[in-house]
Formats: sequence, structure tokens, C-alpha cells
Amino acid sequence: MDELTTTLERARAAYAQRQWAQAREAYLAARAAAPLSAEDMAALSDAAWWEGAIDESLSAGEEAYRLFLHGDDPQPRPAAMLAIDIGFSWYLRGEEAMGSGWISRAQRLLKGEAGCAEHGYLQSLAIDEALGAGDFDAALEEARAVGAIGDRYGDETLSSYALVGEGVALIKQGRVREGLAALDEAMLPVVAGRVRPTWAGNIYCQLMSVCHELADLRRAQQWTDATARWCEGFSNAVMFLGVCRVHRAQLLQVHGDWALAEEEIAQVCRDLAAMNVAAVGLALYELGEVRRMRGDLEGAAAAYAQAHEHGKDPQPGLALVWVAEDNPSAALEALAACGARTNDPLAKTRLWEALVQAAVAAGDLSTARTAADALDKAAATYASPGLLAAAAQSRGRVCLAAGDAATAIEALRSACQRWQELEAPYRVAQTRLVLAEALEYRGDEHGAALEQDAAAAALTRLGVTRAPRPPSRRVALPDGITRREAEVLALVAQGLTNREVADALVLSERTVARHLANLYTKIGVTTRTAATTYAHRHGLVGPSSA
Repeated sequence: MDELTTTLERARAAYAQRQWAQAREAYLAARAAAPLSAEDMAALSDAAWWEGAIDESLSAGEEAYRLFLHGDDPQPRPAAMLAIDIGFSWYLRGEEAMGSGWISRAQRLLKGEAGCAEHGYLQSLAIDEALGAGDFDAALEEARAVGAIGDRYGDETLSSYALVGEGVALIKQGRVREGLAALDEAMLPVVAGRVRPTWAGNIYCQLMSVCHELADLRRAQQWTDATARWCEGFSNAVMFLGVCRVHRAQLLQVHGDWALAEEEIAQVCRDLAAMNVAAVGLALYELGEVRRMRGDLEGAAAAYAQAHEHGKDPQPGLALVWVAEDNPSAALEALAACGARTNDPLAKTRLWEALVQAAVAAGDLSTARTAADALDKAAATYASPGLLAAAAQSRGRVCLAAGDAATAIEALRSACQRWQELEAPYRVAQTRLVLAEALEYRGDEHGAALEQDAAAAALTRLGVTRAPRPPSRRVALPDGITRREAEVLALVAQGLTNREVADALVLSERTVARHLANLYTKIGVTTRTAATTYAHRHGLVGPSSA
């Protein structure tokens, strides 16, 4: 056996065992000694792809394509399959024209090839197009047709891909139980290693995307863990590991492990910059979320802008930055424009939640109620724990803004419990802050203080830069003034505007105005000057009143 044969056997064995680095090295060594066959060149392209050497992968793939077509025994079907894979690689890089050209090549090659599984791979594009257009009936029909092709030819990759498309379409139609069952079934051959690895990432991404929309955190965590175990069978898998990191960062963000989430995001941006523009865009959006929650509004806006450059819609995250910067009108305008771009109720749930916050901040209760009603309807339809929590939290915000503290408290307590069960500490703290306002509005200062303390402690642990001040323990106050009213009065007496008081106490400006109105009635004044005089007379100015 000569040296070239030995090197090729070593390359083929490493490739079969998914030892991408060793396979690539051996194939390159063999190629330096003599031309490779079409099959070996295709394997080199695949190994380079998994190693993250995308330019090398595309070059080798194109050479394999030519060898399949123009060799001694032309083989249009494997050439077409290579053209599909190359086209997808270009699409992932954000090069749509190149991707479209290669898909057209595959279509042309398969026109004369009846009765083969490759037609199913081309038809699978119609599933994605229908889902993107919001035509879920058509997506379901296409998915079942592709699934039939996969079953006919025993192609588990096609069958799995079709099941994912079917599952997503069913969920979008509100048939959640059927849809989730299809998604779970689709993932079984993926984690068993029976799906083409280059297609497994797309299947996993679609599953995680719909889990994210549903806020089905438990299912997302379970499949992420299972997929990570599957990845352990590879020596390296830059693309797939990068995709996994994006979705792991989403879960880490929810669970409050923000430092680790940022590490994962940074790795994604390094590894996939030249390979998967959509994954990088999603990672940058998650970076914006982490920074926004921490209170780094400038950094968050920068990350959302970078996500937008990579094709990821920066909303609703950027709108929430504007709300925090006291610009709710800009947020309302952006969210309305974003919502007009889709008729998919599930895709709109996060927009509606942000719209409630923006509308309440702007004093637009009509818009806030409409958004909360839509979110309630979606939560009832899809019935995931995360959506039910978000809907209850939003309903609580709207009820408090309308002065219905009793209903707000009931909704907010329900939301708080649901977020606790989902182990989402930031969402719990965020809900507690609104609950504290509602309790205090109703006159339950002790309950408000407990919620405020718990929220402050959680936000401090998370590293939020604008954590709320601990409530005072002042017991006796004149004229029935509540502790919060005394805090507001003390800051007003120091010359702060309502906006500055709201920032200092982590309240909405509307809530500060409501406290002042109640305070004026209790102490019998009508101006800030008179209220300031009252504060000085009763010793309510300075640290002792805070």
C-alpha cells in the first residue's frame, strides 16, 4: 500500500468518525500529492465547513460539484445535493444572490431526475417560504409533502426537517399540543446522529426559535442539553457549536447568568462572523438584552444597532431602551411599525408586552389596554408558562395605571409566581417593583416594602446598575402620609422634577404625579412651593425621610 492510499484511508476513517480536523488535514495532504475524487473532495469540503474554514469549504465544494458533473461517470444527483448545500452556505453568509444561483443550479440538474430524495430537499425551501409569509396552511401542506418524500426514500433528514416545519405551522395555527409533539419527534433522529449534520443545525434552530416565541423555557433547556450531548461526539463543530451557543445565551440571559451569556455571545461573534450572519445578529440582539437589563442603555443601543446591521430586527429591545430614556413616543411609533410587518400573533407577543410598557409610560391607556388584551388572547391560545406570566405582568401594569390596584395586585402576584417557577430572576424582580407600587397605592406599606426589598436584593445580585433604593423604616408620619409619599415629598423639596424623582425612586413619572396629587390632598396644599414648606416644617427633607 503506497503512502497516498494510506493517507486517503486515514482521511476517510477520520471523516466517518466525525473527526473533522484530522480528516481535513489528511485530505489536504492527499490532495497535495494527487487530485482527489469527487467523493473525497466533497468530504474535504464538509470537514472544512465543520472546522469553520468556510472559504476553503466553498472552494472544495465547487470543485467537487464540477467533478461530479464532468468526470468519467457524470452524477447529477450528488452534484445537485452539493449545489443545495453550497447555496445554503452562501445564504447563511448573507449572500442571497450567490445562494439563489446555486439553488437554481440544483433545480436545473434535477429536472431530468425523477423519483429521488433530492427533490424533497428543494421542496423543503417552500416550507420556509410559506412560514416566512405567514401562510401556515401552505406551510403545513408543503411540510407533509416533503415528509412523504422522506418516508418514501428512507431519508431521515428530510423526514425530520418536514416534521419541524409541520410542528411550527401547527403551533402558529394555535394547535400547540400537536405542534410540540411534532417538534419533539423531529429532534429524536437529530440527537441520535441519524440526520445530516449540516441540516441538523437548521432543525435545532427552528425548534429553539418557536420555543423562544412561546417562552417555553423548560423545553428549550431540555433540547439544548440533549443537543450539547450530541455535539460531544464531534472533535470540533464550529458552526453547530456556535448556533448552540446563541440559544444557550438566550437561556442564560433569562436565568440571570449574564456574565456567562456574554462570554457565549462573544465566542459566537468570533466563530461565526464569516459563516452565519443571522446567528451573529441574534447573538448581538441578546447582548443588547443583557446590557439593557443591567441598566447600560448606551451599550444596549449599540448592540441592537449592530444586530440590525446583521439583519436582525432590533425591536422590541431598542424600544424598551427608549422607554427607559423617557422617550416612550418613539418607542410607540417603532413598535407600531414593527407590528404592521407581520400577521403572526405568536411573533407579536414580545411586541405587545413592550407596547404595554411604552403606552403606560406615555399615559396612553387605550393603547396599553389593547396590547394587553392581545397578549391575554395569545397566552390563552398558546398556554405556555412564559406567555401566561408575561400576560399577567402586562395586565397588572395596565390595571395599576388605571388606578385598579386590587386587580393589578392579583395579576402581578400570579406573574411573580410564574416567573419564579421558570427561574427568571430579573423578570421576578421587575414584577415585584410594579407590585410594590400597587401595594403602596392601596395603602399596604408593609407589603410594598417587602416586595421592594426583595426586588432590590435580586437586582443587586444580578449586577443591575440602577437598583432601587431600600425603603425607609420610618414609622410615624403626619396627616396619614405614606412612606412613599414622604420619599416623593422629600425629593420634591430638594428641587427635583417629577422625572428626576421617578429616576431616583425607580418609579414611573405617572406614579410620581399620582403620589403628589394624593399628598397635596392630605396636607392641604396646591403648589410645590407650599409642599416644600410643609416638608421643612415637619422634618421630611433629607436622609431621615428616605
